[in-house]
Amino acid sequence: MSLVISVELDLDHSKFEEIETVTRNILLEHGFGVLTEIDVRATLKKKIDVDIRPYKILGACNPPLAHQAVELMPEIGVLLPCNVIIYENEKGKIIVSAMNPDVVMSIVKTDGIEELASSVTEILRKVVRKIKEYFTEK
Repeated sequence: MSLVISVELDLDHSKFEEIETVTRNILLEHGFGVLTEIDVRATLKKKIDVDIRPYKILGACNPPLAHQAVELMPEIGVLLPCNVIIYENEKGKIIVSAMNPDVVMSIVKTDGIEELASSVTEILRKVVRKIKEYFTEK
């Protein structure tokens, strides 16, 4: 099982902002808001003066599901939110990847977490599938 649920889009960095907007909208449609955003490219340029391809981390949260997780185990917060990354790979294509909660939460041995992780994994699979469909149909 992979750490991420991914799609490689046959689009280049000129479409990066559109892909990010679509990703945010599809996350919202599935109950996830973006709590945090890290522009890794800009951060690395500012902090250590290196240039990398476009790379963003979106910290996505579904409040009812996060609440369930925290109620089951308060320490689960170290594994939240569900990160979604958007970046340009070495082939010049844009990748959208969501964390795979089934894999990430497999380290947690608390009753109910496995079932909750499976539910969130299925939602994130739908999100990534819908992103792929959106850009395939265009």
